[in-house]
Amino acid sequence: MFGISLAEFFVIILVAVLVIPAKNWPDVARFLARVVRWCRAVVWRITDTSEKIREQIDLEKPIDDLIKTTTDDILSDFSAVRKKRGRAKK
Repeated sequence: MFGISLAEFFVIILVAVLVIPAKNWPDVARFLARVVRWCRAVVWRITDTSEKIREQIDLEKPIDDLIKTTTDDILSDFSAVRKKRGRAKK
């Protein structure tokens, strides 16, 4: 979790409980809830965007294959015509 172990996390919580006065705990809890909500929203946006990008790539892949096969066909036709012309000149 964020590159810290469970023991380190508990030490941070213990220090926070000792340092923060009891009357401020509800404000701290509200702040942490807002931070968690914000982090979840960011993760959802990133996930949604990555899914849209993946869908777009999947849509473009057949087009790329079509372009490649068409280009290969045209180039092979040109090389065949060129070979025929080379033989006809001899």
